[in-house]
Formats: sequence, structure tokens, C-alpha cells
Amino acid sequence: MAFGILATIFSSCTRVQPEENMKNWLQKDATERPSLNTVGVGLLPLKADEAETIGKLIIDHQRAELKNELETAWNNKEVTWDKYSMKFMYKVFGEKPANGRSLYISMHGGGGAPPALNDQQWQNQIRLYEPKEGVYLAPRASTDTWNLWHQAHIDKLFDKIIQAAVLFADVDINKVYIMGYSAGGDGVYQLSRRMSDHWAAAAMMAGHPNEVTPEGVRNIGYCMYMGELDGAYNRNKIAANWKVLLDSLHRADPKGYNHEVHIVPGKGHWMERYDTIAVPWMAKFTRNPLPEKIVWKQDDVHYEDYYWLHVPAKAIKTGERVVVEHEGNSFNILENYSDTLVIKLNDKLVNLDKPVAIKVNGNEIFKGKVARTAYVLWNSLKDRVDENYAFSSELKIVNNNKVVN
Repeated sequence: MAFGILATIFSSCTRVQPEENMKNWLQKDATERPSLNTVGVGLLPLKADEAETIGKLIIDHQRAELKNELETAWNNKEVTWDKYSMKFMYKVFGEKPANGRSLYISMHGGGGAPPALNDQQWQNQIRLYEPKEGVYLAPRASTDTWNLWHQAHIDKLFDKIIQAAVLFADVDINKVYIMGYSAGGDGVYQLSRRMSDHWAAAAMMAGHPNEVTPEGVRNIGYCMYMGELDGAYNRNKIAANWKVLLDSLHRADPKGYNHEVHIVPGKGHWMERYDTIAVPWMAKFTRNPLPEKIVWKQDDVHYEDYYWLHVPAKAIKTGERVVVEHEGNSFNILENYSDTLVIKLNDKLVNLDKPVAIKVNGNEIFKGKVARTAYVLWNSLKDRVDENYAFSSELKIVNNNKVVN
């Protein structure tokens, strides 16, 4: 393997300084950088402290570039991606904690309506909730369609809002929450599961799930509020059924699916602010970016990365599941539809100085040490600027029976 050859070469001569080489590489114009998978700094096996330092270098570099890109957007309260733009309003509450502020993204109702009505709903949303602490942010949906909060561009725009809030409002990236009312509740049903590796908790108010199911919210706090009399589109009956489903999921998996479901007696679509208790409930949660178990049901908006897992775009199948659990340095693949599954590793998830074991339904198919490299670190951070997802190593599982290191 390339790692072993490079290790032999560098052991026979003065070892290069990976941190300095990475600094020099990052300082070059992107068009002039040599490929990291062909230069020593990219493939040279790293020590744990070197991987940590290089990860910080990459994060600092990427955040500096994002700052240039997003500062005007934050100041103007409008982010853009592709042909879409998203305006937002925000209010700041309470004293900033040592680790940074919380961020509540709160989606308005409306949808399938004239722009003026959706504007009114947006203006109302900024007044609905007041956290004890945090940045409370109400975005204006980019379109006026019925599915205004769960089209594919929403994910991209929300990611920009989160990054901007981290940079310019001192937000703690592990204290980000998603919530919404009516059509915004529709969005929570969808986004809470397909973007659950972004959230600490979610609150769905008076929405409809359409085609989604709840498996993907295993690792976040999840609460629901529905008026007992809110019968349009069977919203009340579906919410009651989700309570049964979530209760069942939690009984079968007691470490996951921390949830509350409130069917509010005597209330219709407007719950007369009963749902405001969702805000302090969510505030108790901090995101766990490296959970011990992942249940990943692929949405029709496709994701290649989810927590510490990766599936190549060409292998993704809508509606199919990957379920993997780990304890210490051992991973057990319980379900996997993909012919290629990548498990991404770092020193917070496992001890990379010791062997890592991969099992499929309890049968071990690999056990060995895995190298840390700057090449893997860069690839994990070049599109997602989140230090919690700085992975220095990876293992590729092929056809559920072979591991490529």
C-alpha cells in the first residue's frame, strides 16, 4: 500500500514536518497546489498530535475563506446558493455562554400561497418564540411552493446560515436547533432526519411529514406539538402515530430517540402558544457528532456523508438504510445496502494507535491499524467546515465482505 511505502521511505531519512508542509500547501493558490495524494505531506502517516494540528490548520484556513464569502451575506441578512436566495431576521437573547451561543432556526408557515401571505407568516415567525439564551433566527423561504422548506436547496442555504452564525454571532456549532410551525413543521419532519448530524434537537409544530419516517432522528432530541383537533390532511392522526413509532423505537433502542410528543387537548391548528415549551426542552441538548450508533435512511435529497459514514453518490438508493454501531475500536455493520461504505475515523471516535475491527452482523472481516493522513483530513473538511467532522483516517467496506485500508 502507498502508506507503507511512504512510511519506509521517510523512516530512512530525516522526517519531514507535516505541519509546516501543510501550511505551505494551504498558502498556495488553489489552482497551484499539488495533489495531496501524491506529495509527502498528504500521504505520510501522522501522529495523533500532528493530525490534530493539521486539522486545526485546515479549519482555520477554510473559515477564513468562508468569512470573506459570508460576511456581506450576514450583514445583509441574506444568503445565496445557486439560483436561490434566503433572507432572514434574527434576535439575540441572554448572555453568551463560554462555548458560544445557541442558534435556533425557526421556519414559518404558509407555502403554496402568494408571496405576501408567506411574507406575513415570516414576519409572524420572528415573534413566536424567545429562548432564554441564543440567536433566534427566522429565515424567509426561497420559494412560495407547498414544499417550500424541504426542497434540496434548503439544506445548502441552512448550512451557509449555520457557518455564518458561527463566524459572526459566536454560535456554538454543537448547539444548533431546527423548529417550525405548519409548513415549517413539514420542514422539520424532513430536515430533522436528513440533516440530523447538524442538529442538537428539533421541534415540529403542526406540520405534516409527507413520505418521511422517524428512524433518522435517533441521535437528536426530538419533540412534536399538534393540536388534538388539527384534522386537515390528518395531521393529528399522523402525529399520534409518530408518537407510537417513536415510543417503539426508543424501547428497542433505549440510548436513542430521546423524544416528547404533545397532542394538545382541545386545540386546532393554532395551539395558542402551548408549543413555546419546546424551546427550553430543546435547549437541554447538545449535539453528539460522533454517536455510538447511526441509523441512516437515505432521503430523496441525497447525502453522501452522515456523521462518520460515507456512501459514494453513484451507490445511493433513496429509502434504503445503513445501520452501524461501534463500541471502542470495534464497528458492527447491521444493515448496509451499498456496495461501498466508508467508515471515517479520528482520535475522538477511536484510538487510532490501536487496531480497529470491522464486523458485519457480528462476523469480523477486518482488524488492523489505520494510518492518519493529511489527505483524508483535507477531504473530510474541504466541503464541510466543522471541526467535529475532521477525520484523519478511513476504511472502505466493499460488498460487505472486504475492507480496503
